[in-house]
Amino acid sequence: MTDLELLHFEQLKKDVQAQYLKDHSPSYDEISKWKGIDIIYFQEDLRKKAKGNISEKSFYTYFKSSPVTKLPRIDMLNLLSIYAGYSSWYEFKKKHLFANEVLTEDSDLSEEELNEIEKTISGINQLAKPENPSQNSSVSAPENIVLQKNNAESQIIEENSAKKTIGSETDVKPQKKSYQKTVWIAISSAFVILLGLLGFKDEIFQKTYTYCFTDADRNLSVQRDIEIKVIKENESPIFYRIKPGECFVYPSKDKTLKMQISSTVYENLEINRNLENAPENETIALKPDDYKMAVYYFSIKDIQGANTEELIKQKRKQLESRISNDAVITQVYDSDIYGIETLDKQKYITLVTTPTTSLKNLKLIEMKKDKGKIVSIKFKISANESNQ
Repeated sequence: MTDLELLHFEQLKKDVQAQYLKDHSPSYDEISKWKGIDIIYFQEDLRKKAKGNISEKSFYTYFKSSPVTKLPRIDMLNLLSIYAGYSSWYEFKKKHLFANEVLTEDSDLSEEELNEIEKTISGINQLAKPENPSQNSSVSAPENIVLQKNNAESQIIEENSAKKTIGSETDVKPQKKSYQKTVWIAISSAFVILLGLLGFKDEIFQKTYTYCFTDADRNLSVQRDIEIKVIKENESPIFYRIKPGECFVYPSKDKTLKMQISSTVYENLEINRNLENAPENETIALKPDDYKMAVYYFSIKDIQGANTEELIKQKRKQLESRISNDAVITQVYDSDIYGIETLDKQKYITLVTTPTTSLKNLKLIEMKKDKGKIVSIKFKISANESNQ
């Protein structure tokens, strides 16, 4: 590996950065400053356009420091070159030649690979040599011959021997070429297969895990929205929202999974799984949170009947006992101009205990509990009263 190779790789990194910036807007333009979600989006774009992938570890090794002192493997160089719009790493270097630089096809192979090929060819040449060279030697004339005839017969025998030797050498040369051609084809095929395995290793080793959710008390499918936060080391959390009755499908090649599960009426739950021996399909039971369910029930319950005033008092009493005096209560609006509003405890209780048709469209987005009291409520009332 020469310094020119490292300079070419620095050029390639700039071309890869420029290619990504054509269709994306990462946190920073410089590829060395990307992290977390920017790297994930880049990996997705690389899989889409170049049909291959590089690991996050490789990204940090070769893109976070500049200039690099170590060149990546040829399969990664070819993959990045294809992403940047070239047919291969060799083609990229060919288009970016430095002054007085001479480029050969064999430059893509390492010294160890070239030595192995030379050893293989040398071994084949040894096999191709005649096993019994003594058989091709000249045939001596009979001892009991007339002296005058000896010279003529000797000449004839030597000519025949020379013809046999030439014929033997002619036979050996095609054999050598045939063996060499076979070895080169075998090496090239193995190299192509290896590139394919490296390019699609994510798809080959990736598994898909499915998690469904049931109510622990009723043993029925959860009919509330569920929020899932997947946490990875050295990365920003990834959020998913699962609709009522649906399962969480998570494709991954990681060895572990850590996710936090939350809902407006169920207790928060943290799940840690070793994916090396975890089942691909799993059902997780969520335990109802009595405080959350009670507040949810009393917040949206219609107040009707002859004893309306008594029902309002009962509803207020329940909410008073379950909501902390310091609770943070936020109402979210659909309007782009006026987004949220903060209410104190009494305003919230008055709002949900005043009989109006808009309460039918009240939706609890989030609710948190601490030491037996509700400390946070986030809700919205849809502007469309027919949308229940």
